[in-house]
Amino acid sequence: MRDNELMACVSAFGTPLYVYDERVLRSRVAYLRGHLPEHVELCYAMKANTFVVPELQKVVDCLEVCSPGELRICGELGIPQRQLVISGVYKGEATIDAVVGQDVPMRTCTVESPSQLDAIASSVRRHGRRVPVLLRLTSGSQFGMDASVVRDIVRDHASDPALDILGIQFFSGTQKDSLKRLSRELAKLGDFVHGLEDETGFSVRVLEYGPGLPVDYYEAGGSADEGEFLDEFSELLRPLVAERRVVLELGRSIAASCGTYLTSVVDMKSNLGSNYAIVDGGMHHLVYYAHTMAMRLPPVHVLGQVDGASGTETDVWNICGALCTTSDILAKRMPALGLKVGSVLAFEKAGAYCSTEGMLMFLSRDLPRIVVVDEAGVPRLVRDGLRTDVTNTPRDCSPDAAHSARR
Repeated sequence: MRDNELMACVSAFGTPLYVYDERVLRSRVAYLRGHLPEHVELCYAMKANTFVVPELQKVVDCLEVCSPGELRICGELGIPQRQLVISGVYKGEATIDAVVGQDVPMRTCTVESPSQLDAIASSVRRHGRRVPVLLRLTSGSQFGMDASVVRDIVRDHASDPALDILGIQFFSGTQKDSLKRLSRELAKLGDFVHGLEDETGFSVRVLEYGPGLPVDYYEAGGSADEGEFLDEFSELLRPLVAERRVVLELGRSIAASCGTYLTSVVDMKSNLGSNYAIVDGGMHHLVYYAHTMAMRLPPVHVLGQVDGASGTETDVWNICGALCTTSDILAKRMPALGLKVGSVLAFEKAGAYCSTEGMLMFLSRDLPRIVVVDEAGVPRLVRDGLRTDVTNTPRDCSPDAAHSARR
């Protein structure tokens, strides 16, 4: 977004503030589709940012839901269940029943363990349904199942009338910027799929794959570099795409570029020769991958600062948040000409995880407002600021206390 648009948002809504741009989202999805094989489908993992779901629901093929709360958000937004991939390492009985019992089936439900498969099958039989499922293959973490367990499930349940086993889900991490690593991973995944089909006679119709495509937070990378990376990744992917339906589960790669986090300088000082600017936000609002204590300078600039301006030694600032911890550093040794109390800092590529993953409850600081800018460039407030002290205050919630309060 242009600085004048961001400043208009600051004037209307104050700081700290998240601003998400629907125009960037649409452009980003179109860019990814333009560099990926034609028939690859896109799944948005909504844990990255729930506030852009209404727009993304229109331009991606499906949404991944990983918790009861995310499922309720989709219900509140009117997202059709047939677009939802019900995922997550733990699915309680109530959650399974809630999705299985609907007249409109979900797109698919992932299976993380044999006991989870049993719970899904039991719910399906109670409701007289047939549910499409994906078996999650582990990459060596607590998620998913060993290859041998997946094979056993296929052998035992491939003809189960309650379960329509579509194929495999596999996700092995995030921020993978090595094509060699992706090549090895895809080769291993292809070998497993072909071996499963040869050994069991089962046909893997769907492969949902989380490649963990990287977002370049700290370096001045251009779209041409990413385009080349995506083109080479697509060539690695084509053999699998030619044989079955491939769905790429993406979150960070879709949402990161649409977001800007805005925070204002509220105090400035120099301690032992180092300059510090204190802002009204902090690390509880801003989550960049591998950004621990700002060891690398994130994409940030002062709103209204002339392009190309560079600071001198006296114009170098450590940008620190409002939390009472020495870890609350957003940027170290940031060149900033003319920085003053009231200056607004714009942290770019803040569209993924910032509003959902930070230490939001720490110190009972208020949560920022969230603004979404639509296709016409019009900003709208989609969440007002929220007090966290209400949640963090201990209260007597026993039945006797509630009864006394009613009297």
